Amino acid sequence: MLVLAYLGDAVYELAIRRHLIALGITRIDKLHREAVKYVRADFQAGAMRRLEPGLSEEERAIARRGRNAKSAHPPRGLTPENYHYSTALEALIGFLYLKGEHKRLCEIIDMIIKGQGEGSSS
Repeated sequence: MLVLAYLGDAVYELAIRRHLIALGITRIDKLHREAVKYVRADFQAGAMRRLEPGLSEEERAIARRGRNAKSAHPPRGLTPENYHYSTALEALIGFLYLKGEHKRLCEIIDMIIKGQGEGSSS
């Protein structure tokens, strides 16, 4: 499951970078600052919580397995719960990518991006 999260992390970060470049941001320092807002574990955990009710049963099962996967200790300043929820999101993204469900993957990433201002940190 952690391998799915590892892949999902890369897919998600690439999608965020593409989104920010599409917005017309060209300064690298600004791109980095903006990207960090989306890829922080706290943000990802909040996004996962908002997405969860709208996921299919299969997607919820993958997210649950990702959330429950045994992993290293969370980075300093991050609660274990948020760390596990961010891992769940990354596992879901990795799963959808590997399964070839690119339309659904794009839908989920779009929902995450559009939900940024909705109290994203938990």
